Amino acid sequence: MSGKRNRPLFFAGMLSDSLAYQIQSVAVAWHVYTLHHRPLDLGLVGLALFLPTFVFAIPAGVFVDRHDRRNVVVAAALIEALAVVAFIGLVVDGVTALWPYLAALFVVGTSAAFGTPARRSLLPSIVPPEDYLRTQAAYSSLRQLTVIGGPALGGILVAFSTTAALAIAAAGTLASACFLRVLRVQRAAELAPPRLREALDGVRFIWTRKIVLAAISLDLFAVLLGGATALLPAYADGIFQVGAQGLGALRSAPAIGAALVAAFMSRRPIERRVGPTLLAAVTGFGFATIGFGVSHTFLLSLVLLAMIGGFDMVSVVIRNGLVQLVTPDAMRGRVNAVENVFVGASNEFGEFESGTLAAFIGVVPAVVAGGIGTIAVIGLWALLFPELRRADRFEVQAERP
Repeated sequence: MSGKRNRPLFFAGMLSDSLAYQIQSVAVAWHVYTLHHRPLDLGLVGLALFLPTFVFAIPAGVFVDRHDRRNVVVAAALIEALAVVAFIGLVVDGVTALWPYLAALFVVGTSAAFGTPARRSLLPSIVPPEDYLRTQAAYSSLRQLTVIGGPALGGILVAFSTTAALAIAAAGTLASACFLRVLRVQRAAELAPPRLREALDGVRFIWTRKIVLAAISLDLFAVLLGGATALLPAYADGIFQVGAQGLGALRSAPAIGAALVAAFMSRRPIERRVGPTLLAAVTGFGFATIGFGVSHTFLLSLVLLAMIGGFDMVSVVIRNGLVQLVTPDAMRGRVNAVENVFVGASNEFGEFESGTLAAFIGVVPAVVAGGIGTIAVIGLWALLFPELRRADRFEVQAERP
């Protein structure tokens, strides 16, 4: 199968998975929250998804490198679809106890712990090196459309039927696996199977490179503390009273802001003062979070959520540049695996933190406190990591470990 056939299959598979995830996230959050209208339940959803990712992340990376990644994708998709079907069965049976839903979500999280690194590892194996950046850029642009439209579509589907929304999400996950399984992968030269000790080299590398540690940990704490999006069902239902469709709009707003900022940066890339710009972007993220927390106007809240997404996009671009250019090529896979745990999975753990705090002090105070905490972390990181504060350019020569 030629590269020209591979690329459409890759796009179809990855975009189907992204769209299914967005629809599923809206449906799960809305249904769980409306069972008892408790913010803590939203936090427990995040915890159920986070725990398996955290526990299995490094072993999963080794497992993925030992097996055909396409088979791992298919197996993970089948398991996730079955878990979603089980979730649908609970909805249809009218189950109101929370723990069966959390059990199903734990299985979803376990499948993602293995399926996500397998999917992310496919592109370098299906396109020649000279086409990689262009293909990745095209995929990223198309994926942003699913991140914008997926929550809105999910809100419309949930307003019609939660079970229908979840069934469509499960079908999208299976469709994704079918597209990715028929890719023709170029096999690399046979190497000795990776060992667990070698996987842990990524942790050691990050700990000893202060600029990498600063960038990753800053984003980690910003996501943990500024998890306003985790409580959007509470805002949609209790504060704005806009229902599932309004929740979809709220979930789409950060993606719209991120897309606009990404388009601007593609024309005006950040080249100087990258460290101070990162600190300023996360500060803006914190202030926008505070503004959203106290806003009682739906349209203003949409604007503030778009600002949150825009500031986060600046942070993501700079963090990726700092991490990738400081990391030697031989270490990038293991460093990226660790980064995915502490940055990617922190979204779910941030949901747990936000939901738990909201259960004790209320939804609005929890969001405002998260924004204040983010700003406080900025001040502390500026003192603890002068390397980040002084970072000017991305052009850092990576030394070999």
